[in-house]
Amino acid sequence: MGKRVAIVGAGVSGLASIRCCLEEELEPTCFERSNDVGGLWKFSNHAEEGRASIYQSVFTNSSKEMMCFPDFPYPDDYPNYMHHSKLQEYIRTFAQKKNLLRYIQFDTLVSSIKKCPNFLVTGQWEVVSEKDGKEESAIFDAVMICSGHHVYPNLPTDSFPGLQQFQGHYLHSRDYKDPEAFKGKRVLVIGLGNSGSDIAVELSRLAAQVIISSRSGSWVMSRVWDDGYPWDMVYVTRFATFLRNALPSFVSNWLYVKKMNTWFKHENYGLMPLNGPLRKEPVFNDELPSRILCGTVSIKPSVKEFTETSAVFEDGTMFEAIDSIIFATGYGYAYPFLDDSIIKSRNNEVTLFKGIFPPKMEKPTLAVIGLVQSLGAAIPTADLQARWAAKVLAKSCTLPTTSEMMDDIDEKMGKKLKWFGQSQTLQTDYITYMDELCSFIGAEPNIPWLFLTDPQLALEVFFGPCSPYQFRLTGPGKWDGARSAILTQWDRTVKPTRTRAVSEAQRPQHFHNLLKMLSLPLLLLAVWLTFY
Repeated sequence: MGKRVAIVGAGVSGLASIRCCLEEELEPTCFERSNDVGGLWKFSNHAEEGRASIYQSVFTNSSKEMMCFPDFPYPDDYPNYMHHSKLQEYIRTFAQKKNLLRYIQFDTLVSSIKKCPNFLVTGQWEVVSEKDGKEESAIFDAVMICSGHHVYPNLPTDSFPGLQQFQGHYLHSRDYKDPEAFKGKRVLVIGLGNSGSDIAVELSRLAAQVIISSRSGSWVMSRVWDDGYPWDMVYVTRFATFLRNALPSFVSNWLYVKKMNTWFKHENYGLMPLNGPLRKEPVFNDELPSRILCGTVSIKPSVKEFTETSAVFEDGTMFEAIDSIIFATGYGYAYPFLDDSIIKSRNNEVTLFKGIFPPKMEKPTLAVIGLVQSLGAAIPTADLQARWAAKVLAKSCTLPTTSEMMDDIDEKMGKKLKWFGQSQTLQTDYITYMDELCSFIGAEPNIPWLFLTDPQLALEVFFGPCSPYQFRLTGPGKWDGARSAILTQWDRTVKPTRTRAVSEAQRPQHFHNLLKMLSLPLLLLAVWLTFY
């Protein structure tokens, strides 16, 4: 084996990193503080210190064909959107089938990662770990941090005057597990993200009243789109990305809103302010609009202040006799075992080249996997990040200069602020980002060449869903089953829903639907050209 690589965390990012290190003939050692793989998806009945935490009712927002490891499809009979227990089952199976468990040290906490005294020469790290009360130190040639970003809750108590005198109970969504304790209660949920929406909808069936307080609103989308297909199978396509990048901004914006299938706007339901970022990351919730229409959930603006029993909102209205407040206010990025200045190298902001490599490191021997967020799924993103990172650590790929990396970070940050708003600093466009990473390792699909050599596959790759199999279709790490997986992905999508004999399912007509959407802006453009 080659260089020794320490991997922190055995969630999907950690497992991808182990596998990719082995592909590059590196020697991985993974440290996992719990007793099982899965990371975020390993459910516990109570929040555990230093670990991500989910509630009992969590389902995925990405469909199975779009969130698998690129060479490991889900079984045909798995539902398109999975309960966390089903996804955890898949993750365990992947670790077993790929023989990754032997490289993991379970029940082991990483307490410190520091540069070795001779780091400028060797690029090595000293990793201190703890197990059963015993501390151990070891030297590694490289480190891959895969501990996720849903661990340390952001609880902005200082931003809410009067909260300290509130006599009820408040908690972060990280500590929420099920609705039973809130039966008959009056509950305020602060935050309109995926967790806040899920929790509010679930509480609305048992609680006396539920109100969501939202500072900036959100686009709310259903998981179910055209003809009953999963949203990402219809929307996350190369052709849609091409149109968004190629068309004038006013047309692109109109198409985005039209195709995002947004249910309600601010003036009717208080979900999305008219001056909000047009392309803010949406919230996926199939029931929230129905709950609002039934009056069991209401939307309010930001909380101005709290009293002993009430919340006063920015519009002057009040929610009185509150029993509980749930802060669904997200998470902070923290790695307590690592010097903050390594990850946050500028203005206390996370500063990473392509969301992976610290640009000012003297030696490129540390990578962060799984920190970037996009409308795409986490598993294929982490897999591709790990493939590139492992090649850099193995020195089969090189990074640009520090100044070039910083320039790229500045450019990408500007685009992220334009698309996703001030708070979404680690957001990125999925397909563009994935193709960038593919280009670094020589695995980007050559669409024009595919149209010449394999038109059937090319049509599915360009107009169909940009499924993970595309990123192991060619180049290093190529999977021989990728072509077949792409051409049969719709069959696996409809299989779990075909529980009785009906006519054959019709696949989405991507090109036809997009032509219909383009008809109005093209007509307007023609009128404009005629008269001006």
